[in-house]
Amino acid sequence: MATKKAKIKRQGSATVRSRGEKVFDFVLNLIGVLISLVTVYPLYYILIASMSKPLSVINGTVITHIVDFSLDAYKEALRIPNLWVAYGNTFYYAIVGVAMNMFFTTTMAYALSRKRLVGRKLFTLMIVFTMWFNAGLIPTYMNFRDLRLLDTRAAIIVGFGISAYNLIIMKNFFQSIPEEMEEAAHVDGASDFRIFFRIWLPMSKPALATVTMFYLVNRWNGYFWPMTLLRQDKLMPLQVLMKKLLVDQTANETEAQIITAASTWSPQTRIYALMVVAIIPMLLVYPFLQKYFKTGMTAGAVKG
Repeated sequence: MATKKAKIKRQGSATVRSRGEKVFDFVLNLIGVLISLVTVYPLYYILIASMSKPLSVINGTVITHIVDFSLDAYKEALRIPNLWVAYGNTFYYAIVGVAMNMFFTTTMAYALSRKRLVGRKLFTLMIVFTMWFNAGLIPTYMNFRDLRLLDTRAAIIVGFGISAYNLIIMKNFFQSIPEEMEEAAHVDGASDFRIFFRIWLPMSKPALATVTMFYLVNRWNGYFWPMTLLRQDKLMPLQVLMKKLLVDQTANETEAQIITAASTWSPQTRIYALMVVAIIPMLLVYPFLQKYFKTGMTAGAVKG
């Protein structure tokens, strides 16, 4: 009798899992761990290599831990000419650029999410069309040139003011909010501006955090268009400076031949140190926004 009751209890329990399910979960978790290691290790290697002596890095002995600890690479990295100017430019492009991105994205997404907008489907189609087809590199550059935006901060701030992908994310999230809330606010006499700033934005924190992080990472890591559109060193962001140092190091291969056991830094370890310095702000910001990613990416995803 007791055995029968235990069997019924097991069958009615939602926590009972077969051996195959447990094996599947174990394999899935193992694959996740391996992918995480493959993703994290390059960052870890840059960190330990930047704190090791260059000869150990060149010999390949720096694999899992720091060898011959030295912080001279960081000292030399912080002495690079125009480093702080480039760092300041990166913060400027990131902060002002993201603010501009979010203003354009949220306002346009709110308008496109309203069914009463005339031509809503046509506008959406035109925006989605740009995700598959674009003018190309040379026409885009010529467009900046004809608008007289070359070698200006506006080229970076305004020229890349909105992303179609992020706009669709915000639009779908706004559409997931019940329309009854908007109707009730209109009945109470609220304007569209008041509804947008007092209701829609506070309720969209997950999507706002997700899109903000996408824009922030893109602004912080962007180097191709700043390198193409900007000519003055005083306007260059940090990523362009790092790219220039990397090219200079590759062009001057003789520097590797003069590294000895007494060397405490090299151009290579200096670049590693600069990479660590450059990535710190993103590592500090990401934990605060990461918790919103899943909700922000999936909410409203089934809406058209």
